[in-house]
Amino acid sequence: MSSAKRSSRASSRTSVQERNPAVSTSATGASAAKIGWRDRLGAYKSHHRLTAEDALSRLTSSPVQTVLTSLMIGIALALPAILFTLLSNVQLLSGAWESQSRLSVFLNPQASSAAINRLRQDIEQLPGVSAIEFISAAQALQEFEDYSGFGELLSSLDENPLPPTFLVEPVVSTPDELESLVSALSEDPIVDLVQLDMEWLKRLQGIALLAERFVVTLGCILGIGVLLVIGNIIRLAIENRKDEIIVQKLVGATDAFVRRPFLYTGTWYGLGGGVMALLLVLITQLLLSGPVDELATAYGSTYSLEGIGFDGGCNLVIASAVLGWLGAWLAVGRHLSDIEPS
Repeated sequence: MSSAKRSSRASSRTSVQERNPAVSTSATGASAAKIGWRDRLGAYKSHHRLTAEDALSRLTSSPVQTVLTSLMIGIALALPAILFTLLSNVQLLSGAWESQSRLSVFLNPQASSAAINRLRQDIEQLPGVSAIEFISAAQALQEFEDYSGFGELLSSLDENPLPPTFLVEPVVSTPDELESLVSALSEDPIVDLVQLDMEWLKRLQGIALLAERFVVTLGCILGIGVLLVIGNIIRLAIENRKDEIIVQKLVGATDAFVRRPFLYTGTWYGLGGGVMALLLVLITQLLLSGPVDELATAYGSTYSLEGIGFDGGCNLVIASAVLGWLGAWLAVGRHLSDIEPS
């Protein structure tokens, strides 16, 4: 009797669906709507959180290996970071030297006061000039007597051999810009000579450019080394979890699902290496700041060593984490395809 009732109910439902297909469609849509995009997003976030926690738990279960690996990554990244910090300090110091460079504009001794005042106004209107100072021929002779000690010899001369001079402080620093400024000043008819020792500027900027390229090249090489280290670690992790990966693929796990734990492992290693690198940079800065301050004081300077800074430290840690993720992604893409259920 009960089976007959169930049969009749099934028949009635079938007949209703045949008569009104919308009923069947709406019921199916209602059941599918129970898993909406919000639920999918929540499950996606939850799985990422659990995977990240599991990857971190696996690393903390072997702390010695994790610390040594992070330290190795940190040393590889700390070296270019330290060199880049030192290079930044050298560039700041050279910028201060360049800003103190002055042009000596020697005038014709027969130039009139009106012509000199007119030239002064023209120089002040040039865009590459920050300050200007005029030294008359008498002032130049007096300064030369004070510093040279040849006062009696100079007083015996019939004429003052020193010309009036403008000392011009440029705001430009590159050799090309300084050469353009020298050319503009030399065009005036009362200017006899514009003197600037540009060789040391060219040499200094050449050394700075060479050092910058060396640091960038070294950073790229050591960054590739970090990728190889992370890739080798992930390869070993894949081999150790080979059976687990096969089971996951047997039950229908996607490649993204299988890849995710290893990506988080590489990211955690990179993050730990970045923290280690930052600590090494800060320790180096602490050790060098004292001697640098003493050296600056001995030369009568107030210069102090500039550190990596908050932004630089954050960039270092983030770059290390990205390298860890990238190394893991490359290793997983290379070795995960070799593991398939038989």
